Amino acid sequence: MNRSNDRAEVSLHGETVNRFVRHATLRQLQLLEAIVRLGSFTRAAEEMFLTQPTVSMQIKKLTDTVGMPLFLQVGRNVEPTDAGREVFSACRSILRTLGDLEIKLADLKGLRSGRLRLGVVTTAKYFAPEILGAFCEQFPGIDVALKVTNRIRIIERMAAHDDDLYIFGEPSNSGSEVEATYLAPNPLIILARTDHPLVGQSQISLARLAEERFILREPGSGIRDSIVRIFTQQGLRPRVRMELGSNEAIKHAIIAGLGISALSAHTLTLDGGAGRLAMLDVEGFPIERSWYLVHPKGRELSTIAKAFLAFAVDREREIRATLEHTFTLLNAHATSVDPQTISNT
Repeated sequence: MNRSNDRAEVSLHGETVNRFVRHATLRQLQLLEAIVRLGSFTRAAEEMFLTQPTVSMQIKKLTDTVGMPLFLQVGRNVEPTDAGREVFSACRSILRTLGDLEIKLADLKGLRSGRLRLGVVTTAKYFAPEILGAFCEQFPGIDVALKVTNRIRIIERMAAHDDDLYIFGEPSNSGSEVEATYLAPNPLIILARTDHPLVGQSQISLARLAEERFILREPGSGIRDSIVRIFTQQGLRPRVRMELGSNEAIKHAIIAGLGISALSAHTLTLDGGAGRLAMLDVEGFPIERSWYLVHPKGRELSTIAKAFLAFAVDREREIRATLEHTFTLLNAHATSVDPQTISNT
């Protein structure tokens, strides 16, 4: 009797496995993982570059395969059911195994061919493509994928092992154990329109700065977190006039006279503000911050990822030189910080 039950359980298990093999697809598992991680069909669709109806259709097919609901609607977000959590756990395991396989296969190919996946916070997009371009010139057989998003999303991607390496600041505050390699300086500066009354003044206090209207990035931005923390430490609060989702939008808003802002000097490396932005001389600024190349602690890097890490670190001097040129352009419009300041960052 017991043997009969055992055979029935094995048969049932085999039937379930066969059903998944026949009907579930890797894309469906990737979508479910993204929906659970992001809490939204819409955000998952954006991340996977698909339309929301396509995502909904694929999840419906996966639900039919499982035979039980996978998600519950909770306000504007969705949460996994018990069945959804079980499938999510399996998805993570499957995707991690495939990622490890990709690393091993890439190592067998060496640097002749393969793929590098790099995730960077928004501000790093001003120099990361140049590093990737130079790397691809040296290793033309390697394909690269670059994901640019805010700090919170990058940390989520790192937790899901979506990429090989990540570029962001303050890795100790990522919420997980990571290995971080210093890449380059990332000074935080205060910008205003060139005709702003504070342009040309020396050693402006934070208290005086707090009287101005600020334009900040959206919640989840590392720069926003830094500037709010700096004011909070002095018992002050910035007067936030508006929140914008990109550095370009903030620069345009400053030029339009809507307020001042705190931005990384890297956001000006391409045009130095085109002569319409000035750097204010504020006490304690530029804030000395740094960029790091980061990956989860204990995660094995592929030969390609190791090669890129070493290649990127060697570009630090060029990144620093570009920043010094940017400071020179900014100082042409205001008697503020000496460009040599970042040489000590």
